[in-house]
Amino acid sequence: LSSTSVNAFAPSSLGASVRTQPQSFLSTPTLSSSPTVLFGKKEARAQGNERKNKKERVKKVKDDVIEVEGKVIESLPNAMFRCTIEGAPETQEPVLATISGKIRKFYVKILVGDQVTIELSPYDLTRGRITFRKR
Repeated sequence: LSSTSVNAFAPSSLGASVRTQPQSFLSTPTLSSSPTVLFGKKEARAQGNERKNKKERVKKVKDDVIEVEGKVIESLPNAMFRCTIEGAPETQEPVLATISGKIRKFYVKILVGDQVTIELSPYDLTRGRITFRKR
């Protein structure tokens, strides 16, 4: 080996500059004090988590339905029920109502005599959907 050869284990001026460059990069100020702003899915998920912590029952308002209280008077096949509307005259015929999807999903049993909430369509007031069973 000659004395002019470069020692692989000795730090060279090129190697020292490479090592100091990341340190200077890390020493630049970061914007950690700015508030976190969420967009897209994360924003929606954060709003959902805030809504879950509320104890009251929040229901979406639908403009095109008429919501009435009623009583089940007859149980029919295929999850259909005949219901009378409370406060309606005796001459009014009963409403033919079916079970809503949430009641089907959670296997809520509806029996004759139960007090229920019925959504009526403004197009056909003789048919409805049972959306809630009173306890």
